[in-house]
Amino acid sequence: MRVTTKGQVTIPQHIREKFGITPATEVEFVEEEGRIFLVKRKVGKAALRKFSKLRGSATVKMTTDEIMALTRSDK
Repeated sequence: MRVTTKGQVTIPQHIREKFGITPATEVEFVEEEGRIFLVKRKVGKAALRKFSKLRGSATVKMTTDEIMALTRSDK
């Protein structure tokens, strides 16, 4: 495997599938005893709950046209 000039590498497909690494998966590099490991970050339940609480909570009683008019005003 070769590192590109931008510092990128491709994780082989069989590794991505085995460990559930999909687009937008957070990973980090860990150094231990002169070796570097790629580690999939665990998403904490607290982080998931934080965003799930917000799902469907919008209370704006405006139509799409009204919102568009506000965002495109010449003020």
